Amino acid sequence: MPKAFKYRISPTRGQQRLLAQMLEECRWLYNDTLAYRKNAWEQEQRTADWYETKRRIPLLKLDRPSLKNVHSQVLQNITERVDLAFKAFFRRVKAGEDPGYPRFKQFGRYDSMTYPRYGNGVRIEGTTLILSKIGSIKVNLHRPIEGTPKTATLSRSATGKWFVCLSAETEPHPLEQSESAIGIDVGLASFATLSNGEKIANPRFFRRDEKALAKAQRRLSKEEKGTPERTKRRKVVSRVHERIASRRNDFAHQISRKLVSRFGIIAFEDLMITGMLKNHCLAKSIADVAWNQLVQYTTSKAVDAGRRVVLVNPRNTSKRCSRCGQLVEKRLSIRVHACPVCGLVLDRDENAAINILALGLQRLGESP
Repeated sequence: MPKAFKYRISPTRGQQRLLAQMLEECRWLYNDTLAYRKNAWEQEQRTADWYETKRRIPLLKLDRPSLKNVHSQVLQNITERVDLAFKAFFRRVKAGEDPGYPRFKQFGRYDSMTYPRYGNGVRIEGTTLILSKIGSIKVNLHRPIEGTPKTATLSRSATGKWFVCLSAETEPHPLEQSESAIGIDVGLASFATLSNGEKIANPRFFRRDEKALAKAQRRLSKEEKGTPERTKRRKVVSRVHERIASRRNDFAHQISRKLVSRFGIIAFEDLMITGMLKNHCLAKSIADVAWNQLVQYTTSKAVDAGRRVVLVNPRNTSKRCSRCGQLVEKRLSIRVHACPVCGLVLDRDENAAINILALGLQRLGESP
């Protein structure tokens, strides 16, 4: 199974300058390839595919010699990125959506480059990353690399930190078989409620740093555009966002690991988060809680551990009585489920979690 290993790297100032120049060349090629495909359709009514744009690279190097400072396979991967952007655009159009047309990248907005074949232009020896045309860079190898690395991606964060992400083919690490199953109802009052009655508190990471972010953004808005002071203020804003994202990411990893370690079957609601974000009263809180991140991390860990994760239709899970199946209408402000038929009185979220578990077991063909 594929698995990603991300490490912080510490290039020198000279290496950072070279890497930044390489990213700028990558950005130029991305925009040039996008413009070529766009013009081919508008002027000649034909589609320029990936192979055609890839064959243009040697000719472009004649007119722009600085492209030679970037590894050839990295340049080929850029044309593939453009091709994937168009494929995603047309797929969404056919599905009836209203997607945005692939856009040109502005200066400083292209922050990653991929080496498609590990060992060709990039490799790790001990605690050192060896890069073609750059040299040796120190790597914080906080955990060993498992399996066989296939690709390597260099990325630069908004705060100027550099990372290398290796995609490797690894063997799964199944845990001891467990027959226990759990249903999980995510929410805002509590981050999650389990069908056994346990609750996970909502950490509200964004709300915790909201004042610090507002202060940093006010200072940014006062600086004149294009000045070094504005660049510094923008980096402060990026640091606050990065801190919030890191805490949320760590929290989701910890919760997902605990769930996978304890339960053999884990049932979640298949929520349409994008639709829920249209509620302007709750959009900020929904974006902050990041339910989808928990589902993704749990699913990934479950595959590696030999566990099962199932997504169920959320329709009426909060209304249906978990004992008799009667639909009980209730407003969002009502936090207790009280069934008029069987007399069950239960926490609203716990009742929903029990229904989610029953639907998950039904979908898997398991008995409750």
